[in-house]
Amino acid sequence: MKHNFSFTIKSIRLDENYHPSNSTRITTNFANLARGESRQQNLRNALKMIDNRFNALASWDNPQGNRYSVELEIVSVDLDIAGGGEAFPSIEVLKTNIIDHKTNERIEGIVGNNFSSYVRDYDFSVLLLDHNKSREEFSIPDNFGDLHGKLFKYFIDSETYKQHFKKPPVICLSVSDNKTYHRTENHHPVLGVEYQPNESSLTEQYFKKMGLQVRYFMPPNSVAPLAFYFFGDLLNDYTNLELISTISTMETFQKIYRPEIYNANAVAGSKYQPNLRNADHSITQIVYDREERSQLAIAQGKFTEQHFIKPYQSVLEQWSANYAI
Repeated sequence: MKHNFSFTIKSIRLDENYHPSNSTRITTNFANLARGESRQQNLRNALKMIDNRFNALASWDNPQGNRYSVELEIVSVDLDIAGGGEAFPSIEVLKTNIIDHKTNERIEGIVGNNFSSYVRDYDFSVLLLDHNKSREEFSIPDNFGDLHGKLFKYFIDSETYKQHFKKPPVICLSVSDNKTYHRTENHHPVLGVEYQPNESSLTEQYFKKMGLQVRYFMPPNSVAPLAFYFFGDLLNDYTNLELISTISTMETFQKIYRPEIYNANAVAGSKYQPNLRNADHSITQIVYDREERSQLAIAQGKFTEQHFIKPYQSVLEQWSANYAI
């Protein structure tokens, strides 16, 4: 089937001077830290936490714990469906770059951190909620996540992606608070000890439609496992430094976003169930508005419905029906 889908990639540095856009397109994660009176201190503290965690994990040939620093890029992906130059903001992620101050080398890291998708916001915050409004039992709409999964895979397979990034993305998320995770005997020197969930989650099923596998690891000196979504072979396709850049970045943001789990004062045991009501945790010195984050997910979902799903519904349905997975 012929179509004119095309992607445009833009990037901007995420540092203490970062200012989010005032337009509708606003990121629910790192931009949350970059507003208000504490914006610059928030960003400075978060970036310092990332550097400190990176050096703690990359401790070899690093006696003073300051050999490396991490630079973050905000990568924005716009999708033009009609071919007329009217692009829709489809995906926003962070990409890591590693600075080795000993060798003065700049090492490319991994893209996929803080994955934010407007169609996913629509699926979970509009479509799924509307589907279950009048139902006594929770259920999933037919073909839930199909369009998003195909668009994501189409982007990863595109020449645009290959021109900008050397390796497939790794998307690191928090664990689900309604699943139980069991520690295994498998241990990786950087990713840490592996956990396995008692059952598949809706998020796992959704990301599977994006072509992604998932494994759960608790890195050294962490208190809870992280979910790593990936293509290929997570343990062998990426270098230790690349993996550390993702761990240090996402563990820092999770400590800020979900301190009840990732800044808890007790370490996950052999059988672990995350608890968002856990009172025994520490708070970072970083101001973060979780209520605003939830509201923005709904706002972005409705924005997607109005400016993407409804105007291009017939085109999207026809494309999705003919796109080979």
